[in-house]
Parts: sequence; C-alpha cells; structure tokens
Amino acid sequence: MLNFGLFGAGRIGLTHARAIKSLDNAILLAVHDVDEKAAGRVTAMTGAKQNSVEGILSDPEIDAVIIASPTDLHADQIELAARAGKQIFCEKPIDLSIERVSECLETVEVCGVQLMVGFNRRFDPDFARVRKEVEDGTVGAVELVQITSRDPSPPPVSYIARSGGLFRDMMIHDFDMARFLLDEEVTSIHAIGSVLIDREIELAGDFDTATATLKTGSGKIAVITNSRRTTYGYDQRIEVHGSKGLVSACNRRPTTVVTADAQGYRQDPLLNFFMERYASAYQLELTHFVAAIQAGESVRPNGEDGLKALALADAALVSAQTGQTVNL
Repeated sequence: MLNFGLFGAGRIGLTHARAIKSLDNAILLAVHDVDEKAAGRVTAMTGAKQNSVEGILSDPEIDAVIIASPTDLHADQIELAARAGKQIFCEKPIDLSIERVSECLETVEVCGVQLMVGFNRRFDPDFARVRKEVEDGTVGAVELVQITSRDPSPPPVSYIARSGGLFRDMMIHDFDMARFLLDEEVTSIHAIGSVLIDREIELAGDFDTATATLKTGSGKIAVITNSRRTTYGYDQRIEVHGSKGLVSACNRRPTTVVTADAQGYRQDPLLNFFMERYASAYQLELTHFVAAIQAGESVRPNGEDGLKALALADAALVSAQTGQTVNL
C-alpha cells in the first residue's frame, strides 16, 4: 500500500483524491489546503486527516505526496518533499521559470526520489491507443500531427497571471502530447495568438486564442490550436498522419446514441470539461505512479518532460509576441 499526502484540495486536488480512492494499492492519509472548507471536502470523501505541509512531510507513514496547489508553490513544495524523502507527483507546470525548474530537478536528483509531472493526457485510453498505433508502425513514418484543444469558457482573469497564461497553462499539455506522438524533439516553433473572447485577458498580457506550428530536426510537423471558448463542449482531438496512413482520436460524448428524424440527426453534446473527459486518465496516471514506485521503476512523464514542455511554452510565447520563429 502506498500512502499519500495531498497539497491542494481545489478542483484538481479533489480529482486526484477521487482517483486515489478508486485504487486498491494506495490510500490518502492527509490533506493540506489553506481553505479548510476545500480540505474538508476531501476528508469527507476519503477519510484523510487535515494537516500542515510540515506535518505531512514529517509523517513517517506517508510515502508520497501529490502537489495540486497553485503553480507558484510547486517548486518549493517539490524541494521540501524531496528533502523529506517523499516520492512526488506534481501537477504541471513545475514552475514558470526554466531556471527554477532546473534547480528543482537537481534537488530531486540529489535526494534520490522520483518526480512525475501530471501530463495526464498521455494516459487517456484513446490517446494512448493512438501512440501505440504509431509505435507499432501502423501509420508508417510520422509526417504530420494535429492537436485541437478548446475549453468551454475562459478562466477568471485573476487566474491568468498566477497560472502563466495560455501557452504555459493550457497549451503546455499539447506540447507534451506533440513530443509524445512525434517521438522526436522539436527544433523550431512559430506561434500566433489573439484576444477574441475577453479584453480583460489582453489587459492581463495573455491570449485566449492561439496556434503553434512545431518542427523537428527530421522535418516532422505538429500543428496545435487552442481556444478558451467553445459553445459545444470540451473539444479534444488528435490526428497523426504518416507514410502509410492516419490514426486519430475524436471527441467523447456521454453516449454514442444518434437519433434521426425529419429534422436531421441529433446526438449528445460533448463532455463538459476536463474532469469528465479525462476522468479515466487521472486514475490511470496515478495507477502508473503507484505501480512504478512500488516496483522501483522510473516514472514518466518525469521532471525532464516537464522542463521540455515548459521550454516549448516559453518559446511559443516569445514567437507570438515577436512574430518570429524561435529555434530551440
């Protein structure tokens, strides 16, 4: 049994707590959040006890921590956990500074613990199947990857600055997915961004609509499109085109039922947001983390994957601001 402590009991923390509760070989023993009401929701659901960060890290019964706190707390909490000898699962990004992430990874390595970064989409059954088809050579040599990710509505403007903005908060998932599917490092990126939804986002120095084109050393191309608004649900699609064919994953709906009559065809709308769309992915990523720790194996995606995705996000932001292609 792997015993967990949880930092952060907000929306994503609650999602992770729910995932742990579904596992037979893991248990949540403690939770910390400055919002005691939020922490109370986790304790009511799991039976975990509320405790301080220090209390969780000093508890010899706790083997690992999940860091689901605000982004600007991640790096410090990773280092504290590493020095306490805890295995670490951290939501993306590790930090908004490449230099700070690098320092953090050095501490993790020195302390000899494992760090997994929460790029949960790698574990989505549909996306994982696409990756396997690529690995098995079904589509031949990969030539073009297309990734579409569109949220139902933008986050509060107060969230923008703390999260790092669209490229570091939202598209960073797609940068990791592009690396996952291309299986080759990106050498150049060109991004463009606009504000078409909320002018307050522009005043905060961010974009709500963006596209990035990535290219690898061998010439493979990935195209990513993001929007903070859809009128039809949470839009999540990927496609990999290769020398032998194509493999894709479409959107999910509550059911596959289609009704047809004189007015046309009707079916359920898309799932509403990431908690519903990626519910299985959150469970499967923690299943991987627990199994790897218990077997003494390496976790993936790891801190290095987090660092590389952030580097792509930083380069995309520079490209969108300057209009220039950025070489990595």
